[in-house]
Amino acid sequence: MGVTRQKHAKKIMRFYKHNFQFREPFQVLLDGTFCQAALRNKIQIREQLPGYLDGAAQLCTTRCVIKELESLGKALYGAKLIAQRFEVRNCSHHKNPVSGSTCLLSMIEDGNPHHFFIATQDQDLSNKVKRKPGIPLLFIIQNTMVLDKPSPKSLAFVQKLQTNQLVPEYQKQSIVELKEKEGLVKQEGEKRRKRKRAGSPNPLSCLKKKKKKTQEGQEPSAEKKKRRKRKRNR
Repeated sequence: MGVTRQKHAKKIMRFYKHNFQFREPFQVLLDGTFCQAALRNKIQIREQLPGYLDGAAQLCTTRCVIKELESLGKALYGAKLIAQRFEVRNCSHHKNPVSGSTCLLSMIEDGNPHHFFIATQDQDLSNKVKRKPGIPLLFIIQNTMVLDKPSPKSLAFVQKLQTNQLVPEYQKQSIVELKEKEGLVKQEGEKRRKRKRAGSPNPLSCLKKKKKKTQEGQEPSAEKKKRRKRKRNR
């Protein structure tokens, strides 16, 4: 069973490495619920997680998570001690701390640029994380850590990438810079200008000219008829 679980995790990790550029050391953001579950199930997170992810991992949390655990008192004292051992990542709630789940969601905004994993037992937080593409989710079942399979949002995002319907922002910028470097942007502009200058004569103007000629040709014949009538009258 352990070998099967390890193969499952390696397959998921290949997905995130290939499609979302996750690299070692993997940064794992943990909340109080995950720390509490690890304590209850006697899981050594620091020792077991790198082996499960098949790579070096940096365990981290936020000040808001620690503040939340402190506010909950003795019931979560052990979870607080575990969380305090991890690296603390800066969040935007220095003056006004928020709940741990709200804080972790703010850390993965704008496409998760720091490539965080989220480790939580909070079902509501898990559901919100799954609505964002490219965010690996960790949780604990009984006495084992589990890396959740890619969410439908992540799968849809990758499918769009493969069909060239969606290009990440960093790739768009690199394409523009490459075009400017090679001078392709100027060439495209010059081609467009040449197309605008080229033009064909208006067929209506030609028709008008023909009509004028016919009218001019009819005028002499009308004058001749008038002269003939005058001679007959005489």
